[in-house]
Amino acid sequence: MFEGLQEKLSKAFKTLSGKGKITEKNIKEAIKIVKLSLLEADVNYKVVKEFIEDVKKKALGEKVLRSLTPDQMFIKILRDELIKLMGEKQPLKMIHSPSYIMMVGLQGSGKTTSAAKLANLLKKKGRKPYLVAADTYRPAAIDQLITLGKKIDVPVYCGDRKHPIKIVEEALKEVKDSGYDVVIFDTAGRLHIDNEMMNELVEIKEILSPDEILMVVDAMTGQDAVNSAKTFNEKLDVTGFVVTKMDGDARGGVILSIRYVTNKPVKFIGVGEKIEDLEEFYPERIASRILGLGDVLTLIEKAEKELDKEKMKTLGKKMINAEFTLEDFQEQLKEIKKLGSLSKIMELLPGAPKVDIEQGEREMKITEAIINSMTPEERRNPKILNASRKRRIALGSGTTVQDINKLLKNYEEMKKMMKMFKKGKLPFNLKGFKL
Repeated sequence: MFEGLQEKLSKAFKTLSGKGKITEKNIKEAIKIVKLSLLEADVNYKVVKEFIEDVKKKALGEKVLRSLTPDQMFIKILRDELIKLMGEKQPLKMIHSPSYIMMVGLQGSGKTTSAAKLANLLKKKGRKPYLVAADTYRPAAIDQLITLGKKIDVPVYCGDRKHPIKIVEEALKEVKDSGYDVVIFDTAGRLHIDNEMMNELVEIKEILSPDEILMVVDAMTGQDAVNSAKTFNEKLDVTGFVVTKMDGDARGGVILSIRYVTNKPVKFIGVGEKIEDLEEFYPERIASRILGLGDVLTLIEKAEKELDKEKMKTLGKKMINAEFTLEDFQEQLKEIKKLGSLSKIMELLPGAPKVDIEQGEREMKITEAIINSMTPEERRNPKILNASRKRRIALGSGTTVQDINKLLKNYEEMKKMMKMFKKGKLPFNLKGFKL
């Protein structure tokens, strides 16, 4: 997320590195780089113009704090202005019970999937969601929502599958006194905005009087998404946005433009294809990610939500006492994978080194394949791995004996390191060490 923008902005910071203070002369180049970076990231031109003026005004004459260098001060100013641009975090407003949420947007934006992801997120927070499939125009949209509903164990109402207004009206009767406290309506989309679609959405809005009207927009469509958001907002007075496909090649323009253009907040972002890959939108965290400062709070929340605390505590004790086996390491890999890909984890870490993520992912897969091909006895006691066993494991895991030997060597080195750590000694040179 934001890799291209991060790389370009880092050049602006370097122009100020080592300078005694921020002056009009040394900030001119930095400002120019920031401006071009934002425009290339598909941020709306009016947004860029106003943003740059605000940054310049704050930067010039700003005294460098004792603990900050000019480049750090410039980063702080940029971060503050980015947060201001994106606005404060606004949670879902669920005033009534049941609370009605309308999901709107064009076809291909990820609207149906986002409806299910939102239901899943709310369910994990203790809510009792109900889904309504009212998109009768896109082929298989209803079946897709039913499949996703089964996956997260949330009921889906689809009625006669033909008449959206009728489906909505009948769904309201279904949920009355049912105990469900939030009803999410997946409404019809089109490839392009047209009057028929808008009139239908206006009619559904009048029937529901929803607490939230969330428009789903595709981050990869850039300014087209912002223009569509403006039209939808004018017709429906949307309450917020769900920006999807933030894990793809999106350049970030939608996130930074949509609030300025519509005066409505982004409430969620889609960061992957899995049903769990929907995050609440925190402007300050996104600002930190854009500037390459990481997002530790999101990583901690993910860990608290996804990881088995007791299992990790037990594994941690074994690691410290150098009593861990390859079976323990196998369990550890399973837990870590719950946090997402290595690239997603690295993105959330501040100051994470520029490493070959693809190579790291490949090595993790090789390690997992090797351990999975071992017998329980071999995982618990790797010393019994003779040449014959190694050949069998290599064949079963699609790896080589050399890969297995490398894993075993690193495993033994890690055990030695943990023993030294426990004794209070500094570990040996770990350059190039991997497991």
